[in-house]
Amino acid sequence: MTVTDELESLVWHREPAQEPLEANDETLTRIRQMIKAGERIALVDLMKRWDPIDVMQLLVRLRLKQARKLFRWLPSNPSIKVIAELRPEFRSILMEESTLEQFRDILAGLDPDDAAEMLNDFPDEVAETLAERLPDVEAVAGFESYADDSAGRIMARKFVALPETCTVEDAAALIRAEADRIRKIYTVYVLNDEGGLTGTIAVGKLLLSPPKATLAEIMNRDFLAVSAETDQEEVLRLARKRDMHTVPVLNADGQLIGRITPKQMARIASEEANEDMLLMSGVSSEAKADDTVLKIMRGRLPWLLAGLIGSSIAASVVGSFEHQLSTAAILAAFIPVTMSMAGNAGLQASAVAVQGIATGALWSGDIAFRLLKELIAALANGAIAGCILAMLVLIASTVIPIADPVHLALATSLSLLCVTTLAAMVGATIPIVLDKFGIDPAMATGVFITSTNDVLGVLVFFLMATTFYLG
Repeated sequence: MTVTDELESLVWHREPAQEPLEANDETLTRIRQMIKAGERIALVDLMKRWDPIDVMQLLVRLRLKQARKLFRWLPSNPSIKVIAELRPEFRSILMEESTLEQFRDILAGLDPDDAAEMLNDFPDEVAETLAERLPDVEAVAGFESYADDSAGRIMARKFVALPETCTVEDAAALIRAEADRIRKIYTVYVLNDEGGLTGTIAVGKLLLSPPKATLAEIMNRDFLAVSAETDQEEVLRLARKRDMHTVPVLNADGQLIGRITPKQMARIASEEANEDMLLMSGVSSEAKADDTVLKIMRGRLPWLLAGLIGSSIAASVVGSFEHQLSTAAILAAFIPVTMSMAGNAGLQASAVAVQGIATGALWSGDIAFRLLKELIAALANGAIAGCILAMLVLIASTVIPIADPVHLALATSLSLLCVTTLAAMVGATIPIVLDKFGIDPAMATGVFITSTNDVLGVLVFFLMATTFYLG
C-alpha cells in the first residue's frame, strides 16, 4: 500500500457529543504513531482533506502533548476553521507559549471583528498577549475595555443597521450584500439620524413587507436593548423572558455597538450552568480540568475547610448531648438519618431557588408565595417520612429489644418533620437573600447549606429525643 493509499484509508467518523466511536480507534492509533514518528507532511496533507469538525474531534481524542504538536504543524488554513470549532475551554488547554505565534498568525488573518470575538474565548492574560502581538492592535483592543462576563466583552461586533428612511427593497439588497461578511443575520436594527437605535425588524418580516415601505413603518418599537456593562447572565435572563434570538448592545451614548447572538447566548447558558454546578459542588468557579495539583488544592481546600468547620460544630452539638446518648445508645443510630434528611431537603429547595433566580422565573412579588409552597411541601414530605420512620421503629421493636418503642417512634418522626421543614426553608431562603446582596446564590448550596442543616438537624433531633423519649 502506498503512502497516498494509506492516507485515503484513514477516515474519521463524525462522533456524537461526548461519545467516542470505536470505529475511529484504528485511525486514532495510526495518527498517534505518525505524530510520534514525526510524519508532519503526510499528517498536514491528511488534515487538509478532513472537515474542520473532524480535526477538532481528533485533537480532543489525542493526548494533550500530541494534540499540541499536531496543532503546531497545521498551517493557518485549516487552523482557523479548526479553532472556530473548538470549545473555548479546550482552546485554553491547547494553548502554550510555543503556539502563541501561530495563534497570532491565525488571528491576524481574520477580520478584526472576528479576531476580537475569538479573543473573548481565551484566558485574559493570553488574550492580552495575543492582542499586543497583532498588527492591527487598535481594531481589536476594544474587548479589553469591558469587564469580564459583560455584554460588551462577549458581543458580536457585526450587525446590519439601517436608517429609518430606508425602504424594504433597499434593505433587502443591503442584507444580501452583507451576507458573506456577517453570515447569519436574524435582525435588522433601525437607526435615527443621530445614530440612536429606534427599532428592530426580524429578517422574515422584512422580506414579507411591501418593497416600497420604509423601515420606520414596519419596525418594532417595543424592543429590548442592554448596555455594554450588563452582566452576561442578566442578558440571558432578559432574552429568555422576552423570547429574543438576538439582543442589541448599546454604549453609554445609546448608540448600537454590537449584538448578542444565539450562539453566544447558548455559550452563556453553558458557562453559567457549569459555574453553578461547580459552586454547588463546593468547587471554585474558576476550576478547570487541566488545573495543576497546586491550583486544585487552592480551589477546593477553602470549601473543604468550611465543611470541616460545619461538621465540627455538628460534632460539638452531638457531644453536648453525651448524657442522652449514654442513657439511650440507640439514639446514635438515628443521627445519620436525621443529617441525611436535612442535607437532602436543603439541597433540593436551594437548587430550585437557584434555578428560579438564574432563569428569572422567581419574581420579587412571587417570593412569599414560593416560600409558602415550599413550607407546605416540606411539611407534607416531613410528615410522610416521619410516619414511615415511626413504622420502621415499631416493626423493628418486634424483632430487637427497644426500650419504649412508641415514644422513640414519636420522637424520631417529629424530629424528621421539623428537620425537613427547617432545612427546606433554609435552602429556599438563603439563595434569595444572597441574591439580594449581589452574591451568586449558587454559593448557598453545597457546603454552606449542608453544614448549616446538619447542625440544625442534630440539634432538633436531640431536643425532640430529650422531650418525647428521655423526658
